[in-house]
Amino acid sequence: MHVVWFKRDLRSVDHRALAHAAARGPVLPLYVVEPDLWSQPDMSGRQWAFVEETLHELRDALGALGQPLVVRCGEVCDVLASLSAEGVLSALWSHEETGNAWTFERDKRVGAWCRAHGVPWTEMQNHGVQRRLASRNGWAKSWDHLMLEATVAAPHLAPVEIDPGHIPDAKDLGLNPDPCPERQAGGRDAGLRHLESFLYHRGQTYRAAMSSPVSGATACSRISPYLAWGALSMREVAQATWARKAEVKGQKGWAGSVRSFEGRLHWHCHFMQKLEDDPRIEFENFHRAYDGVRPKEPDAARLHAWAMGETGLPFFDACMRSVRATGWLNFRMRAMVMATASYHLWLDWRAPGEILARYFTDYEPGIHWSQSQMQSGTTGINTVRIYNPVKQGIDQDPTGEFTRRWVPELAAIPDKHLQEPWKAENAGDVLGKAYPERIIDHLEAAKDARQKIWAVRRGDDFRTEAARIQNKHGSRKSGIPNRGQRPKADTAQLDLPLGD
Repeated sequence: MHVVWFKRDLRSVDHRALAHAAARGPVLPLYVVEPDLWSQPDMSGRQWAFVEETLHELRDALGALGQPLVVRCGEVCDVLASLSAEGVLSALWSHEETGNAWTFERDKRVGAWCRAHGVPWTEMQNHGVQRRLASRNGWAKSWDHLMLEATVAAPHLAPVEIDPGHIPDAKDLGLNPDPCPERQAGGRDAGLRHLESFLYHRGQTYRAAMSSPVSGATACSRISPYLAWGALSMREVAQATWARKAEVKGQKGWAGSVRSFEGRLHWHCHFMQKLEDDPRIEFENFHRAYDGVRPKEPDAARLHAWAMGETGLPFFDACMRSVRATGWLNFRMRAMVMATASYHLWLDWRAPGEILARYFTDYEPGIHWSQSQMQSGTTGINTVRIYNPVKQGIDQDPTGEFTRRWVPELAAIPDKHLQEPWKAENAGDVLGKAYPERIIDHLEAAKDARQKIWAVRRGDDFRTEAARIQNKHGSRKSGIPNRGQRPKADTAQLDLPLGD
């Protein structure tokens, strides 16, 4: 009996591990609900709700193939031991996973258990991330070759006499209440609908609209949670994008948008590869010269105001309230909220990073932690971008539609002062009463942060280490050539791996 262990690959189509196992004998498709994983500080109830919906759909899809998904709750090695005792485990199959530190340690325990009990465990590449990568040279070409391979059809499965088990809800797992009223629905069908509607209907203005949370909510693909949890495979998304690219060649709007989206698919795996190659970056600065620059223990009041969208900076607060209610935010605004935490509020990236991880339904550890550092200026190789949260509101929400939706306390503030309510004649009637006073002067805070960050970037030792980081993690094409140079403007072009 070949047990196929599903993790962040919750689909039956283009599932290499499932197809290869089924070609060799009877298959038991298995998902293990791990309470210890879901108690980690970067996991949340909204993420589980998405996974739960996806698991129900996957169980039905596998059932239509002959054998429904089997679900067990507990520690994976204990589950495997139980299956072995029942005589339904002779080989284990799964996809490789680039998860958080907890899943990395868990996989090492599973490997040790399999070796001790003589159970062969075959792990297969899930997307463009490569295990034991010696060099980034040729990585992009390798990604293209992998994505060009034919997708794999869902195999027929012989039924197995076994209790399929219960799929728990968040309450069953003891997760904290996590209301997310506008969360995207889980499941492969929803993912396919989002992909099709983006490539053929919504995506024409993607290139121009992606930067604004107003237009981006519609113009962006919104497939990021389906990629993060594996309801869609990167290969099928890439191939659908290439097919559409050929159809829209020369068409105004569409051609540029699809080309831009194609580039983001590369960036998705590019950033995940960083964590795969250097797992410590989930907890430690890329460039160790930044150790101790920010206090490790965050200012609790500032962190709370930041997390709840109560900083007194209207557009920023709107973004934080939006992501709490939806589980999604367009990438430019993700960069802004992280940069505001790191520069204006001078918080170490780890604490706000954990909060955002819980907020994002599409939390992908490999992307999230490298981006948290990139937007905090601790990589040593990327341009320091200190977003002006007021200017971003004026630029990205010029009518105030987004800000007024999420910050209704400012209803009495005139449009011309919406992003700077402290300048309004009636500021005293609103600030400190219906809406908080701003907790920092964003211009002074940015000036102070800039001086502190750039003070670290001087000297040969810094540049030597930055060159080492660039050689290990940097793009070999055009993405990350910077080793500390100053940005030209607040509106500099961004690398967009997730959220778009």
